[in-house]
Amino acid sequence: MFKLMQRQKSKTKIRRPSTRNSAKFTQFISKVKQLNLAIKRLSPSWQACLPLAGLIVLGWGYVAVAQTPAPAAPAGPTTADLKIALDTLWVAIAAFLVFFMNAGFGMLETGFCRQKNAVNVLAKNLIVFALSTVAFWAIGFGLMFGDGNDFIGLSGLFLAGADNSPATGDAYQGIFSALSWAGVPLAAKFLFQLVFAGTAATIVSGAVAERIKFVDFLIFSLLLVGIAYPITGHWIWGAGWLADRGFWDFAGSTVVHSVGGWAALMGAAFLGPRIGKYQDKQAVALPGHNMSIATLGCLILWLGWFGFNPGSVMAADPNAITHIALTTNMAGAVGGIAATVTAWFYLGKPDLSMIINGILAGLVGITASCAYVSIPSSIVIGLIAGILVVFSVPFFDKLGIDDPVGATSVHLVCGIWGTLCVGLFAVGPGVYSWYGEGLGPTKGLFLGGGLGQLITQFLGAAAVGGMTVFLSSIFWLVLKATLGIRVTREEELEGLDIGEHGMEAYSGFLKEASPSGFSDGPSSGGMSSGSDLKSTM
Repeated sequence: MFKLMQRQKSKTKIRRPSTRNSAKFTQFISKVKQLNLAIKRLSPSWQACLPLAGLIVLGWGYVAVAQTPAPAAPAGPTTADLKIALDTLWVAIAAFLVFFMNAGFGMLETGFCRQKNAVNVLAKNLIVFALSTVAFWAIGFGLMFGDGNDFIGLSGLFLAGADNSPATGDAYQGIFSALSWAGVPLAAKFLFQLVFAGTAATIVSGAVAERIKFVDFLIFSLLLVGIAYPITGHWIWGAGWLADRGFWDFAGSTVVHSVGGWAALMGAAFLGPRIGKYQDKQAVALPGHNMSIATLGCLILWLGWFGFNPGSVMAADPNAITHIALTTNMAGAVGGIAATVTAWFYLGKPDLSMIINGILAGLVGITASCAYVSIPSSIVIGLIAGILVVFSVPFFDKLGIDDPVGATSVHLVCGIWGTLCVGLFAVGPGVYSWYGEGLGPTKGLFLGGGLGQLITQFLGAAAVGGMTVFLSSIFWLVLKATLGIRVTREEELEGLDIGEHGMEAYSGFLKEASPSGFSDGPSSGGMSSGSDLKSTM
């Protein structure tokens, strides 16, 4: 009896769950039918999306399950690291712009020389930077920026020696203390200074064009970049004696342009004028052959100056870069306008060569003071530079200095003018933030600062000029006594392209009408000797 009751109870327990499951199963089937009905009501497009959505959900689930904990992310760059990277990028870009100025020099010089010498001019402009690179790396950079004394650097030849750049100030430990203010790697410092050294050598190329032996120019370029340029540069940018006296040259009106101009002047003087330049004691224009590429060269140089001057900040300082770019551009623009108007009155025509001259004169004139003067002052600086260059060209002609591209007029004359402008127009320390506390030139004469800064600027320009003339004269005289610096009369008449290089720039094109390769007289469009298609490089 007891067993029978137990079996009945067991059957009852078994039946109850079965009934509940049946009810749940019925509800499930009902919901499935409702879902199926709802799906059928959807459009075919939506129905096709449902399987894809299911696969995506399954995939996400798998990834979430399979994913292993990721390692901790490495720490990002610090603010100091980012500043060094940005500063280095800007210095590199500025150096590339200045390097591109070599193309401008090549185009401008070639355009303003006669076509029979085009290959020679192009070859000089191309090889000079290659030579400058080797000379400045081996000797020049160490003499200019290496630690030594107030006269010359005595360490850092071949760019070797202790250096922990980009550390600055008291944290810097190395042999290039003069550049310890720049927070970029040593390679960036060298690259930027290298393109400046190459510019100084290129200035000489145009002044001695159309009659110098190719090998003599190469040797002189090595001597200039390796010895003369670094010595005077050390006095100013290498923390030498002129820097100690308070001489300021922000981007090189004296350090680069005047040095190149003095060396060019001495080269042109020792070489003598081109055949046919002076007839009956009068200077005769020897027109260049291609004003198109000369104008292109001017525009390239104008562009390059936005690396030349703003790049000298050697830091990505937005206020400094933009201010310097504006003063640079304003001086160049006003210089071109001033030269155009002056030439129009003085020569009777708005000579294109003088327009080019004026633009480059304004750019050279503002180079020393671009970070220290206001924009209105830059207008005055460019204005006077543009006027000066128009009168400077015939002045050198009267002295018997034959400069086919006017390098001395623009780089030397306007370089000196630009150096003096620091003492005339500088706003004084504490006005612009990029000087640093208490740094920069004292207030200029025209802003109520007295004669102190102007006298210092004059002293520096004279000292650098004297040393450059002395060293350049030695180099030219030694070359003249050993190798001879001038080509033969026959080679000059035929053209240096054939005599020096054995090739022509324009093979098959019509040559000059005159067999001698120069014009028979001053009948070149009514232009005076001042319009000898002169320009700077």
